[in-house]
Amino acid sequence: MSVLGIDPGMHETGWAVLDGAPASPGEGRPPRLIASGVIRTLPGVPLPQRLKAIHAALGAVLAEHKPESCAIEEMFFTTRARTVSATLQARGVALLAVAQCGGTVVEYNPKTVKLSLTGSGRAEKAQMQTVVTKALGLAGKLRPNDVADAAAIALCHLRAGRMKGLKVL
Repeated sequence: MSVLGIDPGMHETGWAVLDGAPASPGEGRPPRLIASGVIRTLPGVPLPQRLKAIHAALGAVLAEHKPESCAIEEMFFTTRARTVSATLQARGVALLAVAQCGGTVVEYNPKTVKLSLTGSGRAEKAQMQTVVTKALGLAGKLRPNDVADAAAIALCHLRAGRMKGLKVL
């Protein structure tokens, strides 16, 4: 099963494509990183062009890797309204790109992602980086953080798929 994880942002949108079998825990092979990257837009560029660039770049990722599912960070509210507005718009074009490719999207809030990977919904960035690096068997950390966050979201989705395969006795 291949999953595209997306960490939306107006300045940087991180993405990571992972391959991993949604088998029961202890079965199957460990997930592996297929490809990852960051889509950057410049602050001086008008908003419509920035959104168009994010949409086009994600469309190209989807066309090249053809993931079976997509996972995106669910929005949470902060006191920085301007940042939230920009992120919501970037998130909207990401959702549109997936929908236009006929894909399905599952949303995970940051606390759920952290809880799934570390056992704590309050894990720090450094702890998340360590878990993602070990889970994917990487020699070094994924950079920038937006790429690592996208990989964490995809890992969370793969783990959620594994949990659905468990039998309740």
